[in-house]
Amino acid sequence: MADRSEAFASRWSAPQGSVLVVGVGASQGLGAAIARRFAKGGYPVVVAGRNAAKVEAAADELRQTGAKAMAVIGDASSANDARMFVAAAETLAPLAVAVHNAGSNRPAPFLEVTAEQFEQHWREHALGGFHTSQAALPALLKRGGGSLLFTGASGSLRGKARFSPFAAAKAALRGLLQSIAREFGPQGIHVGHVIVDGGIAGERLLSRAPQLKEERGEDGMLDIEAIAEAYWVLHHQHRSAWTLELDLRPFKEAF
Repeated sequence: MADRSEAFASRWSAPQGSVLVVGVGASQGLGAAIARRFAKGGYPVVVAGRNAAKVEAAADELRQTGAKAMAVIGDASSANDARMFVAAAETLAPLAVAVHNAGSNRPAPFLEVTAEQFEQHWREHALGGFHTSQAALPALLKRGGGSLLFTGASGSLRGKARFSPFAAAKAALRGLLQSIAREFGPQGIHVGHVIVDGGIAGERLLSRAPQLKEERGEDGMLDIEAIAEAYWVLHHQHRSAWTLELDLRPFKEAF
């Protein structure tokens, strides 16, 4: 048994291919944390997003640690940009992992939500996930396997008051990835969905509500590095026991 365990560890710890993280913003954000985790494990990483200053800063931070990293600026809801992201990753090494982490949330009373706001949520989450998947899957199939991972939220499973555009978009993304998983899982592509259920202790939330960290106490918010570890684990799971959906929340979060 020991020999079998050692062989398994050796097989799945060796870095193979490049990693693309779509939806990277501030250094203290989930996208950047995912990129750091894979870079720490020896993977060359492409960080992609719409904010040039933040994406370039994330790539610089990775390179300062000795990692091979590239920044690409674009919007995943554009098919051309999604293909550009994948092409950049392929210049570093054959694509092994693509992560779709893009999309925001702008809560509002339902009767005040405009059609444009509703559509923008859908474009960021569902359409962006669609284009990322269509761009990444041919590269993953050519390599002979890999992982296609998505960031979900509580809204993926239920619609909360004032969250109608976000919930609709996240539910659409979840349906999309389930279909992709059933089609491409048998071809060696591990599709994983990480449902983040709770407040993330990152720049986006804490810049708006800095008091939350103190109010919720120690480990009362999701730590970005701890969330990123889940993506690392998903990619390195043995294919005889793949996880499709994983939900993460603080130990004292109500659910």
